[in-house]
Amino acid sequence: MSAPARKRHRLPVPPLLKQLQGDRLGLARAAQSRRSEELIARTAKADKVVRSVCPYCAVGCGQRVYVKDGEVIQIEGDPDSPISRGRLCPKGSASLGLVNNPCREYKVKYRRPYGTGWEEMSLDTAMDMIADRVLAARDAGWESELPPDGDDDAPVKLNRTLGFASLGGATLDNEENYLIKKFFSAMGAVQIENQARI
Repeated sequence: MSAPARKRHRLPVPPLLKQLQGDRLGLARAAQSRRSEELIARTAKADKVVRSVCPYCAVGCGQRVYVKDGEVIQIEGDPDSPISRGRLCPKGSASLGLVNNPCREYKVKYRRPYGTGWEEMSLDTAMDMIADRVLAARDAGWESELPPDGDDDAPVKLNRTLGFASLGGATLDNEENYLIKKFFSAMGAVQIENQARI
């Protein structure tokens, strides 16, 4: 077979030679390949970008959530965030997997005491069960007053319960924790704490 008949393949130029030929820092031509030049970012296909906060810890890193056809297609750090300046830790970078995980539950699950399996129930039923249990714990642990120490002492009004407590999560903001504190105080709880950082 003659030389012109053979298909000639050009070998790719190694990155080191590209760097020596004018891209000494390896930021442009040396870092590109034919395939990488043809790639299109997932974010270019998004219909809209929604700003959010990472749900994992108390730092509150800013995120940009890219949405196409009502589905989240990419989550990246928000460069305009004064907290994280576009950076995300490995957990925050993996938020897309949290949102689009095929094992993610979308229905309320309940396992009865001593039960071996989970059963689905409606959100209204679950909320009623929670309200009933909170009220039952409040009634069972209610302390109206402290008995007097001596004959001359008047009883000390308490109006509290030790039947439940509240611990607010780190990703709740100050306003949400404020409302939770008000609610549990009105219910008579004294053990109320939060980790508000945002």
